[in-house]
Amino acid sequence: MARRPTIHDVAAAAGLSPATVDRVLNARERVREDTARRVYEAARAVGYHAASLIGQRMRSDLPRLRLGVVLQKERQSFYQQLKSELEQAVAAATGVRASVLIEFAPSQSPSDFTALMEGMAGKVDVLAATAVTHPEVTEAVIRLNARKIPCFALMNDFAQGVRQTYIGMNNMKVGRIAAHMITTATHQPGKIAVFVGGYRWHGHELRETGFRSYFREYAPQFHVLDTLVNLETRQLTYEATLDLLGRHPELRGIYCAGGGMEGAIAAIRELRAPREVALVVNELTPESRGALISRHVTMVISTPLQRLCADLVRLAGDAIATGMPAVAGQHFLQPDLYLPESV
Repeated sequence: MARRPTIHDVAAAAGLSPATVDRVLNARERVREDTARRVYEAARAVGYHAASLIGQRMRSDLPRLRLGVVLQKERQSFYQQLKSELEQAVAAATGVRASVLIEFAPSQSPSDFTALMEGMAGKVDVLAATAVTHPEVTEAVIRLNARKIPCFALMNDFAQGVRQTYIGMNNMKVGRIAAHMITTATHQPGKIAVFVGGYRWHGHELRETGFRSYFREYAPQFHVLDTLVNLETRQLTYEATLDLLGRHPELRGIYCAGGGMEGAIAAIRELRAPREVALVVNELTPESRGALISRHVTMVISTPLQRLCADLVRLAGDAIATGMPAVAGQHFLQPDLYLPESV
């Protein structure tokens, strides 16, 4: 019959003294979180019978973090991936008893976002969203702040000045990266097109601004056409891209600053050979990955979702521990860049 693991076995596996393990097991006095976690992991590793009790006690001693997140486009692979990364980041959180409530806005209407955001009051301690930039959303954040619920803006910086922190990429820089890639991939002057989802997306406006500023500074031989609004829809982008390719045979590049890239990819596949038009899009999805491989997309600029979610959970925990700061902040993430040879 196998010998049952003892406190001494746990202590040896954790590299700690039996007395320290005893303090953790019996809660005789508080120990540091990292010490308790070493004991817990060692207890699990050696099969100690009270390992689950240690885990429960560790969690009960930690501050609670109930994170609420409002996303959009529930059926899109990108937002499903974001949901999965959020759940994994919460499960891996240390220093807090974290849980997450995720809801999807049925449309991009400000009222849909605000209804879900304010509906989470009383259920969450901290809130984050990928909401549009609109006065209704700003007013909702002000009301949530009054109820001591910090609000984080994810990827699109809404409610500037009243939200807690923006977490996402530096969108001005993202636009300049896109412009640099298009000018690098294009070997003769011509026309350039840019799509934005709409002017309720502050991030899209910043990307457009950075995109145009790069051409003014470094590539004046190109003519950037008037910006097209595609409402982040595949069909509108598809039809508009077909029209662009028909009316502008000298079109050299397209940048989709927001959603709807699938339409641009489909139109270019129909009317142009690979690499004939430099297409830069945002976010690595099955569609953009396939278009990179076929060379119909030149570059994908992608949000590092794992880092975004881990940083959100950490900053949300800090907000609970230290309170809401007087000055709202920005937390920029370095984008992930994908080329045909890197996927």
